[in-house]
Amino acid sequence: MQRAALAAIAWLLTGTASLPDPTIDHVTAEAVPLDPNDPAHVQVGSLRYLSGWVLNSRNPRFGGYSALHVKGNVFAALADTGEYLGFHMAALGAIEDVRFGRLPDYPGRTGAKSDRDSESLAVDPATGRMWVGFEQYNAIYRFAPGFAKAEASARPAAMAEWPSNEGPESLARLSDGRFITIQEGKQDAPEPHPALLFPKDPTAPDSAPIAFSYRPPENYAPTDAAQLPDGRLVVLNRHFRLSDGMWAAVTVFDPKDIKPGQTVPSTLLAEIRPPLTIDNMEGLSVTQEGGRTILWLISDDNQNGIQKTLLMKFALEEK
Repeated sequence: MQRAALAAIAWLLTGTASLPDPTIDHVTAEAVPLDPNDPAHVQVGSLRYLSGWVLNSRNPRFGGYSALHVKGNVFAALADTGEYLGFHMAALGAIEDVRFGRLPDYPGRTGAKSDRDSESLAVDPATGRMWVGFEQYNAIYRFAPGFAKAEASARPAAMAEWPSNEGPESLARLSDGRFITIQEGKQDAPEPHPALLFPKDPTAPDSAPIAFSYRPPENYAPTDAAQLPDGRLVVLNRHFRLSDGMWAAVTVFDPKDIKPGQTVPSTLLAEIRPPLTIDNMEGLSVTQEGGRTILWLISDDNQNGIQKTLLMKFALEEK
């Protein structure tokens, strides 16, 4: 018997008057060009636009995505509400096996959204363990694969003075087991943004970090980071202002250049501004396809009707 029929029977047995909405957990993907005025325009800086979609769902838990992890055709998007979305993309734009869920643990206990303000995500590809950075509490949690359970947590002393709503927006696990987190801060901050390099799991009590700083492009704030296959760290930066809209910038730096107390040098790879398709880009993941390095970006729509949840796919093509 089909799952839809089973669901209908179960609903009737409960005595409920109406059937469940069979589309409530669906996610649709509508393809969008990079340049609405010129579909042939696909190159921006060192990034080549491959595909992109506006994602939508009737599920009230959908949206607000601040972090992204992609492995093959499996996607995990983490919202700043402690909710997450998982799905498979069998073909470009074909979304299947949708799953909505909530993190099993988070720093606060008041019931407010700020208790579970999950902003960043890092994954160990070997074990599947997942680390989440929380603003408001400036905390990092480690979860079992699939967010099955919380295994450890920490509120690192080096992050204690970070602003409550501008904290660990970026969290990346390096291939050698070290971790980097960058404070979001303000997009017009005159000083570089504080950052930390942890020698190992940041939830370990003896994981004492090296403090350094990162300077984003002017009028930007860092929102996510991930390691490239060559070892460098790629950083997603966001500009969001009512007067001139939303922009995104992608930069790169080498962790080998990190020195205690100093600003790491970085290079601008691309800047995306209107009229190009863009929104409040906050999540970044790196994959490889046929020898090409792929950058996936996702936007935080703040769960309002004005913004969009964009999922964008770029190939990194440096000269």
